[in-house]
Amino acid sequence: MATNTDPTDPWSLVVPLKPLARAKSRLAPAAGAELRPRLALAFARDTVAAALSCPAVLDVVVVTDDPEAGAALTAIGARVVPDEPDRGLNAALAHGERAVRAGRPRAAVAALNADLPALRPAELARVLDYSAEFPRAFVADAAGIGTTFLSAAPGVELRPAFGGPSRARHLDSGAVEIDLAGIDSVRQDVDTGEDLRAALALGVGAHTAEHWDTGGLPGRRGSRPGPGGEASVVSSPDR
Repeated sequence: MATNTDPTDPWSLVVPLKPLARAKSRLAPAAGAELRPRLALAFARDTVAAALSCPAVLDVVVVTDDPEAGAALTAIGARVVPDEPDRGLNAALAHGERAVRAGRPRAAVAALNADLPALRPAELARVLDYSAEFPRAFVADAAGIGTTFLSAAPGVELRPAFGGPSRARHLDSGAVEIDLAGIDSVRQDVDTGEDLRAALALGVGAHTAEHWDTGGLPGRRGSRPGPGGEASVVSSPDR
């Protein structure tokens, strides 16, 4: 198997984020209209913070037109670029890819969902290390239907096909599916109340845990290991 990327080379990640007023609409029945956009931002903050804590990651580019989200994510170290195409998720990801490679033409790039509040840096590192063996590779979501992660080696176009049954589209495009055990935090995106409970069971980051507590939603106690493996965050208690 040919290696396309030196595993020691840092990755650039592209994270797309809708304007908060429109984000996570399917969470509304569980979270309510007021909490839903706050949770969307909390998910993104926890996702980006975990990604930046991964030693394999050089930088995270967030594609968003939301000023509140942009300021919050810039504050924790992300580079924010406006969604100039304004043509949906995949156009935003391609725009982010171009923004990365404008400065680093030979960068290894990966797209990562913004709604992975339980993301563990060590699990992301395993995924990136495995991805380095292939021109393009992806991780299916916990349901086995969508996609949470897609990588492209240096000199390879990302060609994102996210949205709906994207696992099948990425397979059809020639991307290799990453089927590692023990990467649940990379798979567990959050679209519904059930997804959020599953993420809490894994253990979410500080921002999501804060809003879960104040929102009074049903959940389970959990913790997320920090970069060194220690438990660093506890989600909401049983209610």
